Amino acid sequence: MLDLKEFFWGNAFNSYQYFGVHKHWLNGLEGFIFRVYAPNAKNVELICSFYNWKPISMEKDNNGIYSLFIAERNLLGASYKYRITTKDGTSMDKSDPYAFMSELRPNNSSIVVRLDTFTFTDDDWIENRDCNYDRPMNIYEFHFGSWKQKPHDQNHIEDGWYSYLEITQDVIKYLKDNGYTHIELMPLSEYPLDASWGYLVSGFFSVTSRYGSPSDLMYFINECHKNGIGVIMDFVPVHFVADDFGLREFDGTPLYEYQNKDIAYSEWGSMNFNFYSNTVRSFLMSAGAFWLDKFHVDGLRMDAISNAIYWQGNADRGVNSGAIDFLRKLNSGLKKRFNGIMLIAEDSTNFLKVTAPVEYDGLGFDYKWNMGWMNDTLEFFKLHPFDRRYKYNQLSFSMLYFYNDLFLLPFSHDEIVHGKATIMQKMWGDYEDKFPQCKTLYTYMYTHPGKKLNFMGNEIGQFREWDENKEIDWFMLKYPKHDDFFRYINRLNHLYKDTPALYYGEYNPANFKWLVVDAHEDCIYCYMRKSGDSAIVTILNVSLNDYIDYTIGCDEPLTLKEVLNSDDKIFGGKGMVNNYIIKTNTPKKSYKGHKYSFTLNIPHFSGIILKVETN
Repeated sequence: MLDLKEFFWGNAFNSYQYFGVHKHWLNGLEGFIFRVYAPNAKNVELICSFYNWKPISMEKDNNGIYSLFIAERNLLGASYKYRITTKDGTSMDKSDPYAFMSELRPNNSSIVVRLDTFTFTDDDWIENRDCNYDRPMNIYEFHFGSWKQKPHDQNHIEDGWYSYLEITQDVIKYLKDNGYTHIELMPLSEYPLDASWGYLVSGFFSVTSRYGSPSDLMYFINECHKNGIGVIMDFVPVHFVADDFGLREFDGTPLYEYQNKDIAYSEWGSMNFNFYSNTVRSFLMSAGAFWLDKFHVDGLRMDAISNAIYWQGNADRGVNSGAIDFLRKLNSGLKKRFNGIMLIAEDSTNFLKVTAPVEYDGLGFDYKWNMGWMNDTLEFFKLHPFDRRYKYNQLSFSMLYFYNDLFLLPFSHDEIVHGKATIMQKMWGDYEDKFPQCKTLYTYMYTHPGKKLNFMGNEIGQFREWDENKEIDWFMLKYPKHDDFFRYINRLNHLYKDTPALYYGEYNPANFKWLVVDAHEDCIYCYMRKSGDSAIVTILNVSLNDYIDYTIGCDEPLTLKEVLNSDDKIFGGKGMVNNYIIKTNTPKKSYKGHKYSFTLNIPHFSGIILKVETN
């Protein structure tokens, strides 16, 4: 149970066990107790559908906590709000900050629900999970409402949503068949506007009612674990919706946000959390712990961390020291309480030590999205092939800083919306040219050090930007080029999972080596990845030229076998493959400073992966 001193000192990770609505016994009577923190309110009343919305006064203690016990067994499913009277006499109806479920938009009342009706059976999974530093981690970023939909009238999008229960088995089969190790769920904390995708939260402890009940989501996660799929949840600890029914000026004063209007509002029109408030810290730390505790998620990907690190996300305004202190306390506290979880930062800044441990002055995240790699890579593939020679180093630049943090490589939903074009669309050229280049792009992604994240729909080469109101264009798989691309990504995913050199020890610089990183005119790159006895060589050709018997230097004798070639006919290519054993030779004099070399054919716009055979 919550220690109130810890809550007021800003140290609580379990305030959801006390606040909100809970089953309760008082003087031998069974019922429910409501508790809400509103220290600056003049009065608080409960209004509830069970009592036809007739206000019932709540009792205030010396800490500013209002409570009410109702001796009723049948309150489950009832809707309720708190009617708060401010010191100036204004009356406001507010949702419960600690509600476990809320009404579907446009309604916003909280709902009485219990979280103990589902029993998890994933003890072995929880005990054996870890941060996956030396395991493959191939994340499928997922939006529940638009992966697949039922036939429906577009004016009633909710009729098209599959529930957590209905979609479970289809999703798990898809993930397993296509070589994904984890699913990352876009925010499922309740939110009022579909178009915010869950990033403007109104209920930080409420499972969105769009797709079912809390126990339904628990079932989904439990089934993922039974099938070896990890679950990461998007968590938004930086800001909240400005709607009147929510946290803004909750008790008539800025209880959760900053008092200064200049920093109270974010660039998105939402409210910034006041990280200097102890009760806000306890609220947010408890919200993070809630999903790990009650729903057994394996990690939290925290959104908009740059807007926490710097005031308003602007480095020119300086570091927000209160936010830095909060993030360190949040991350270290979650790590101590939950075995093997992952904490991932979506951060576009150059702030140091984001993934360093808190005890070494870091922020304590396990991974950081590599936004620089993502931007540089996609901008490079937009270039005309002739101009790539002048930007050649843009594709290799990431390895100069890769070991500064523990990076994850993302092609997320943010890159395929708001006129940015989809990943496939971003490729230079016409329809025919885009597919081989996109295969090369993904060959680079999956052989570059760092964990992987790909947003749903990218794997079929979708040309339409993502729309939360429409399902993925699965019909595109009827077209050969999309089907070929889909099968190539499938093969690449499985090869990644089955090749230790592509994940084990990937954050050790000794396991990566450039073989070709100066072929500006040819636009050829080549690098080796090693891990123990496992080693692979990757070759990328981002030019329009086919190269016959192209020579590549290396520093040791090698026997190589081609295991994947994006130009293979089985993936819709022209068939310029190297279906023979490739062995190094010893030139009479060193080849570009290398003692050994090997030759092979490299088709234009291609990615080639060679396995180093044991000599």
